[in-house]
Amino acid sequence: MGVGTSIVVFAIGAILRFATTVHTTNFNIHTIGVILMVVGVVGFVVSLIFWSSWGGFGGVRRTRSIYRRPEESVIEERESPL
Repeated sequence: MGVGTSIVVFAIGAILRFATTVHTTNFNIHTIGVILMVVGVVGFVVSLIFWSSWGGFGGVRRTRSIYRRPEESVIEERESPL
């Protein structure tokens, strides 16, 4: 679940919890709203954890290339943008 989806799930849960006045006999819609808000928060936190491990956008990717020239052996390290 991405960050955007987590926010949408949380918003739907908040609407069901705080903005509805419907009362049913089979299930409690306010409880469903609380469950959706918890799922949204957990999904948001998990998305942030995986986002930081993935690296996000930007940064520098390090590559190592070995070039052999006839007169000498050179190992070059170049930094290339993602």
